[in-house]
Amino acid sequence: MLGTLRVRLTALFLVVVLVFGLVSIAAAVRLFQDVTRTASERELEREAAGLAALYAESALRSTDEGAKAPEFAAEKLELATGDELFYVGASPFPGQRFGLTRVPRSALGDVELDGDRQVTFEFTPPGESRGLLAAAYPVKLEPGTDPFGWLIVAKPTAELREQWLTLVGRLVLALAVGVALAGVLFYWLSRRLTDPVLTLSRATEDVAAGRYDIEIPAARGSDEVSLLTERFRGMVAQLAETEQMKRSFLMSVSHELRTPLTAIRGHVEAIREGIITEPEQVESSLEIVVAETDRLERLVGDVLDLAKLQAHRFTVRREEVDLNRVLDHAYGAFTEEARRREIDYQLSAESEPPVIVSDGDRVLQVITNLLSNAFRWTPDGGRIELSLGSDNGDVRVDVLDTGPGVAPRERARIFDAFVSEDVNGTGLGLPIARELAVALGGRIELESEPGSGSCFRLVLPLGPAL
Repeated sequence: MLGTLRVRLTALFLVVVLVFGLVSIAAAVRLFQDVTRTASERELEREAAGLAALYAESALRSTDEGAKAPEFAAEKLELATGDELFYVGASPFPGQRFGLTRVPRSALGDVELDGDRQVTFEFTPPGESRGLLAAAYPVKLEPGTDPFGWLIVAKPTAELREQWLTLVGRLVLALAVGVALAGVLFYWLSRRLTDPVLTLSRATEDVAAGRYDIEIPAARGSDEVSLLTERFRGMVAQLAETEQMKRSFLMSVSHELRTPLTAIRGHVEAIREGIITEPEQVESSLEIVVAETDRLERLVGDVLDLAKLQAHRFTVRREEVDLNRVLDHAYGAFTEEARRREIDYQLSAESEPPVIVSDGDRVLQVITNLLSNAFRWTPDGGRIELSLGSDNGDVRVDVLDTGPGVAPRERARIFDAFVSEDVNGTGLGLPIARELAVALGGRIELESEPGSGSCFRLVLPLGPAL
């Protein structure tokens, strides 16, 4: 459980949030320290300037009018401002107490007091251990004269520390609450992300075990996981279809092989056991055995050719092919059958035959298969035409017949292996022709109307396509 992708994603998200939260807290505290110190320094400077002016005015009045020093002022001023007041230098009220705590110049350490400007610094009062943030302002009886002392307004640095410690505590509490809420949210999000992945993982185990009838929930959305789910669904569907085709192929091959083998075995056993003794009967049985042997040989060759084509292990040569010569060869192979069955058999080709770069033997095989299919379905006394033409960078070899035609719903099916309505056919001629055409860089097109015959067209590129 702890090693699952869901937990690791949640932990990773939380670590990222925690790191960014701590960095943000550190930056916020640092910024708050700077802001509070700057604000405190400005407040102390403002108070120091005002109180120094107040004491300077009182000192001047004491000198001119003989007024007493304001002994009460320091305590009340400290209570009003919340700060502590100190004084460094000569007394502005000679021989009188004026309430300010006096500190020696040495208590300020290396701080340089300038008679014309305000100074901000930190120091520790004599006899104490606490540090103070202070602002010193010169006390002058008249502008332009030398100061006879400096009024210091200070506050403990611990107050500043308490402020940002309070802030840190609140920020840490907010971070803890945020991390908890983020943990719940990230766990929910990671679950939404990983559930499809876990489903795919279980599905891959079923597929690896050869089970393709699994249900994969439809993907929701257009993200990468949804795309992966859809692609996997498509892959499983294709594998299931391939497996079904494989089983159908094996069943069809078994059936097609069993038929001629059964016939051969029956006639051979009949001859061997003496069931057939008449010379005419023996001759007839032997002719059947030879015919079924030829059919068996043709079937095995077709199966091997189709298997090689579908596995893309079929070699295709590159050579210049004179299509007129190829058509003459294919046409001549069926002239005797056309004469015997009184079929109007025609050949029409261009006066300037196109020369293409292809595999002549394979082109001849495709055309022969198409002609064989045409003769198989054309009735005696019908018409078959073989023609050659070129257009738009392609060459076209048309095989027209006056057979029964192909219904629209059957046009794709007749190119599947072992699909044939002819009991004497193997159902592999058209599939092999189509696969060969694709291997040669072309295609086979079909135009047909039920009851009006068909036109099978081989289309090949004029230029090199291999």
